[in-house]
Amino acid sequence: MTEHVEWSDVEAPAPPPPVTPADAADAARLVAFGLQPKLQPARDQEYTELLRRYREDGAFSRLADAVATGLGLVVLEVSPRAGMAVTAAEDSVFAVRMGDYARRTTADSADRFLHGLAHLAVAALAFPRPEDLADDSYIGRVTVNGVDAFVRQACRRLEERAEQSGENTDPVTDAPGLEAAWRIWARRSATGATKDARRPAASTTGIVAKALGFLTDSGFLQRTGDDHGGTYRTTARYQLQVRDMAGAAALSELLELGVVAETGAAASLLPAEDTDDLDLVADAGLPFHS
Repeated sequence: MTEHVEWSDVEAPAPPPPVTPADAADAARLVAFGLQPKLQPARDQEYTELLRRYREDGAFSRLADAVATGLGLVVLEVSPRAGMAVTAAEDSVFAVRMGDYARRTTADSADRFLHGLAHLAVAALAFPRPEDLADDSYIGRVTVNGVDAFVRQACRRLEERAEQSGENTDPVTDAPGLEAAWRIWARRSATGATKDARRPAASTTGIVAKALGFLTDSGFLQRTGDDHGGTYRTTARYQLQVRDMAGAAALSELLELGVVAETGAAASLLPAEDTDDLDLVADAGLPFHS
């Protein structure tokens, strides 16, 4: 005879423990760690422990994700190598427009296109191939002079393309996009000249140095030397940021010029429909926003 068991006799699963104020504080603390761009998890025991808890405790990870979402942040990865890597959503209080970023260096509104082009060039030069962007162990290396040379080579390709199509090659300072930026970049001095031999901020190498300095302060790059105007290597955070922006930023416009080699069947960097509103994030380990 089969014993009949009533549904009411089956023990229901225990409900999850309630979220406590201490849990919320720990989740917020983890997000705060993620917003400290130069902090390495291996050098902070509390950060390491919160990362472990995030990976092992589903309720805590959902809570931390909710805190990030409430701040207008998107969690890209939580791991020992990258820490809690986050990106700013378009409406986040952490997002800063490229125009605001450029105005910190120059009052010339036309230069915002040059600053945007410098950041796009750094990303494209640091990760020129799909396999580089996909390989967690890959480290990209860039220099100030190398990025400027890369952009100038792209400028020559764009000028050749414009001449072949019969387009006007005179600089148009009030036109948006890469086409306008290369015209201005090509006419701008690479180094300029000052009485004390400093690099002018409005020179193209000055603009590149500003971009690389910003990325270093944001935990995306690490400065490794002074050769070639300054040498830098990429971090795990930057690779994650470029992966996130790859489908929306106008990086492939540079790759399509053939200035850097691209291999593989599928492109990892796709053009955007509109590049006028390229954003940056200041004073935090956050990426560009397209």
